[in-house]
Amino acid sequence: MEIKKNPKSNLENYSKIFIQLGLVLALFVTYVAMENKTYDKAIDAFGDATMQDELEEDIPITERVEPVKPKSPPPPAPEKIEIVEDEKEVEETVIETTETDETEAVEVEEIEEVEEVEEVIEDVPFAIIEEVPVFPGCTGTRAQKSKCLNDKIKKHVIRRFNNELAGDLGLSPGKKKIWVVFRIDPKGNITEINARAPHPRLKKEAIRVAKTLPKMTPGKQRGVPVGMKYTLPISFNVE
Repeated sequence: MEIKKNPKSNLENYSKIFIQLGLVLALFVTYVAMENKTYDKAIDAFGDATMQDELEEDIPITERVEPVKPKSPPPPAPEKIEIVEDEKEVEETVIETTETDETEAVEVEEIEEVEEVEEVIEDVPFAIIEEVPVFPGCTGTRAQKSKCLNDKIKKHVIRRFNNELAGDLGLSPGKKKIWVVFRIDPKGNITEINARAPHPRLKKEAIRVAKTLPKMTPGKQRGVPVGMKYTLPISFNVE
């Protein structure tokens, strides 16, 4: 028995339509693919950064306060003015003239003479005195005279000081020192001698030697002879 097909169920009749639809679909896909744009994914090297707005500090508005000026005291009250009535007589002060008449005798008091007191200039330190005292035989500039004065005084003391005295006093071994202070007065004399020593006999000996210093030419300040204090250290060893 031969099977008969329905002409409507024959798919070959629609093959051209299917081909056209497939071609249109392929062209549409191709067009969409060409029009679609792709971009490379950008990687931020710094990662996600969060930008924050800068904090704005609110500056309060201040007002300049002017200092309150102290109130000036009220002006003093005027002195009481005494009103003089017209009927009241006002006594007038009579000013006598100081002019003398030729007939009048003028007494003149004796003028006493006042003795001028000589200005006393205090001692000037050795470091700032303008002209240092001069030891006999010293000459030259201020620096040369100063060095010569020191050398001469030291040699004088060493030559006259009794060195054997220290060994007889039973002092402990070691280096000892005596400080001698004296004044070269405005006349060049050695006065006001004093000493400090580790033993009274050494002090007495130092004063004795200082008294043997010769008279010097006094130091001067602004051209006027002045006194000056001088300090002399004496060192010696006790064995």
